[in-house]
Amino acid sequence: MIIQKKIAIAIGGASGAIYAKVLLDKLTQLRPQTAAIGVVMSKNARFNWQYELENDDYLKYDFDFYESNDFMAPFASGSAKYDTMIICPCSMGLLARIALGVSTDLTTRAADVMLKERRRLIIVPRETPLSIIHINNMKTVTEAGAIICPAIPSFYSRPQTVEAMIATVIDRVLDLAGFDLTTYRWGDAASH
Repeated sequence: MIIQKKIAIAIGGASGAIYAKVLLDKLTQLRPQTAAIGVVMSKNARFNWQYELENDDYLKYDFDFYESNDFMAPFASGSAKYDTMIICPCSMGLLARIALGVSTDLTTRAADVMLKERRRLIIVPRETPLSIIHINNMKTVTEAGAIICPAIPSFYSRPQTVEAMIATVIDRVLDLAGFDLTTYRWGDAASH
């Protein structure tokens, strides 16, 4: 029996809206494994989605969407017992605010909640190259309990499309979040 998860998704303003799209698509498929999915998008995230993907399809997902200033969202409090928060993609500015404990919006407050409650916070940074400031902020949030899962695709599954390549990252994120999913597994004869 699979225990249903309560998941908070934050879509930050970094380039890489396709990562967020593939994540939301996969969560739609995994809906039976969830009790709640709450999504918050920054203004820049909405802009990047429209600019990079040339649509506003994020409006079509059947999840609970919250505004960045909505501190009444359930995952703004530890008492709501959300299991996991995924920030995908995560800008370096957002990472810095989390590392410093600057909770000025729903995303940073929810990340702070996950860390203080010792729950799973998975951050998918999308930036290159990295400065020492970025690396130190990743170190800080890792020491506080977060998991850094960079938006770096793998290629041993021989992805044939951009979305398949992006899925190599998103499947790892969903593995880290504890979902039961079918994906390429290294050394699994059925995957070859």
